[in-house]
Parts: sequence; structure tokens; C-alpha cells
Amino acid sequence: MRFVSAEDIDKFVSPRDLVEALRDGFAHGCEAPLRSHFNMERSNEDDATFLIMPAWQKDGAAGVKVAAVVPGNSARNLPAVSGTYILLDAVTGQPSAVIDGTKLTTRRTAAASALAADYLARKDTTDMMMVGSGAMAPQLIRAHASVRPIKNVTIWNRNGDKANKLAGEIAKLGFNATGTDDLEGACKAADLISCATLSTEPLVRGDWLRDGTHVDLVGAFKPSMRETDDAVMKKCRIYVDSFEGASAEGGDVVQAIDSGAIAKSDIIGDLFGLTRGEVKGRESDGECTVFKSVGHSLEDFVAAVAVVKAAPK
Repeated sequence: MRFVSAEDIDKFVSPRDLVEALRDGFAHGCEAPLRSHFNMERSNEDDATFLIMPAWQKDGAAGVKVAAVVPGNSARNLPAVSGTYILLDAVTGQPSAVIDGTKLTTRRTAAASALAADYLARKDTTDMMMVGSGAMAPQLIRAHASVRPIKNVTIWNRNGDKANKLAGEIAKLGFNATGTDDLEGACKAADLISCATLSTEPLVRGDWLRDGTHVDLVGAFKPSMRETDDAVMKKCRIYVDSFEGASAEGGDVVQAIDSGAIAKSDIIGDLFGLTRGEVKGRESDGECTVFKSVGHSLEDFVAAVAVVKAAPK
């Protein structure tokens, strides 16, 4: 049985490689039950979440991710999301590979956002606003830059030192990157706003979006969490990674529906429909779009298969 490390994933699989693997995966589909998640109570910090995400192909391979989301890890300088992916052989069902699930999660999540942006963001998108500076942030920047000509990246975090530190790292990759404490001003100047936080209160406001902005929402994976206000949802054409997951778990969508700001029917499409040509993406340069993801086990499965194929034995 093989072990594929985080270093192997970064070395052998590019951001665009994963975008294209997911494009093919959503277009063709696989068996992917809605994930199971369980609340794990914690003393003196926010509760953690335990996730189990299986997927398989008919007459093909199967896999499962076991992961934990621990908000308190921010204070420990550890990723909020950690996990392990186990891939099973297509014929025997025996474990064939164990993959670093933490790196796989950040990379596939970023690839899903970039895949959506390839249908929803303006072709001339150059200015990106990154809300949050955790483990997801650099992956999202690199992934979005693989499908759009991103040149300028502004980073905001509640801790300004963390935003400035990440900006320095991103600048080394060739971007014009800066940290900011002016969230509103930076959002108003952005072509693409990507949010990857564990916020339970809106951070981005609808009246901050200029015409043509694409909003990418990664962080709020539970109904009690959100990164935008209702006005963002009302202003934008809404897309999700999967109807079933986002409409049940994505706090930005769920809370906007519950408040009456939008109806479930306002969700135009998901990644299955976009990749299969069943729904239209962006229709004009002036419209605003939003993509809400909560994660889908197909993404982990497809990414795991792609990683195992790419990494040398």
C-alpha cells in the first residue's frame, strides 16, 4: 500500500491539473452520498466537527475521507482542517493508497472554486481579494490564477500581521500582493472576492460589490456560519458545488433562504450542471455572481485518483 504525502501532492499535481480532473469528474459523476458530520464538543473553545465522506465508481475504485475541522487550531498555528484519505483498489477493494487528507482537502477545495470561476468570473479578472489568511488562502490564490490572469492580490485577516505575512509569501510567487485592514475598500476594488474563514457573522456586504464581481465562498460549511450578508445573495446570480449539500449546509445560502431574501429556486446551477452544459454560467460582464461550496466527496475521490496516478510509485 502506498502513502502519498503532502509534498508529493504539491510536487506532482499542479492547480490546473486538479481543476481539469474535477471538471471531468463532475461531468461524468460517481456515487457520492451526502457526507456524515458530527459535532464534537470542546471546552474553552469552539466545537469541532468530525466528517466522513465516501465515494466510489461503479465497477471502479472507492475511497473515503476522514477529517476534522477544529476552529481552535488557529490559536495553535495549525490548519483548521485535517484528515486522511484512504483509496481502495477497484478490483479487490483492498486499501491501495493512504493520502495526506489535509493537503488533499485544501487543494481540491481550491480547485473546485477555480473550476466554478472558470464559468463565472470575467475573463479579464486581474484583481483578487482574499478574505482570510489560513491554509486555504494560498491554495485559492494559486488555483484562481490557473484559470484567470490574476496579477494583484489583496489579503485581509482579523489579525493584520497574518495577512501581511501571507502577502509577503504570495509576492514571492510573482503576484503584486499586499495586506490590508480596509476590508470594505479592498472588496469594492476587486474583480474576484474569495472568502475562506470560519466566520459566523457576515464579512462581505452586498453594497461593496461593483458590477461584474465574482464572489467565491469557501468557509461557511455549516448553517450557523456565514461570510456574506443577504444583500450579496440578492445581488448575485447564485451557483453552488452541489444543490443537495449547499442548500442544506451552506450557511450563506441557508440563512438567506430562511430570511426570505432568496428562494431555493434562485440557485441557478451547480458544478454538475455547469460542467455538463446544462446551465449557463456568466452571461454578461456587468452581472455579479457568487459560488458557494461546502465540499463534496466526489471532489476528494477525483482528486485522490488524480494524485495517485501522478505521483511516482
